[in-house]
Amino acid sequence: MIEVISSRRCIDCDICVEVCPTNVFDAVPGGHPVIARQADCQTCFLCEAHCPADALFVAPLSGPAPEGSPLTDEEALERDERFGEYRRWLGWGHGRTPGATRDQNKVFTERLRSLQAPPEEGR
Repeated sequence: MIEVISSRRCIDCDICVEVCPTNVFDAVPGGHPVIARQADCQTCFLCEAHCPADALFVAPLSGPAPEGSPLTDEEALERDERFGEYRRWLGWGHGRTPGATRDQNKVFTERLRSLQAPPEEGR
């Protein structure tokens, strides 16, 4: 669930407002967008993935983080490098390695292919 928009990192581009499929954010003329309808967040991570400033933190929770949780503490999230975490995992953003190139499923797939019997002739 969306928990924090970093006031220090946000560049007021409103991309989060545009990409959110459940209309969680409100744009604020001349200011940072706000989390207006947190309960509507579906934890899809689209806002965090698309944020060019890594200013959002979506907690991997299906409901709001408990009061006093480090998942709602901007300073703690900054210190622990949690802003834009999902975007980094995807490899989105300048200078990052796309996540698909780090995917190790290809090792499993190659092993499966090597175990398959060659096709019978005449088929």
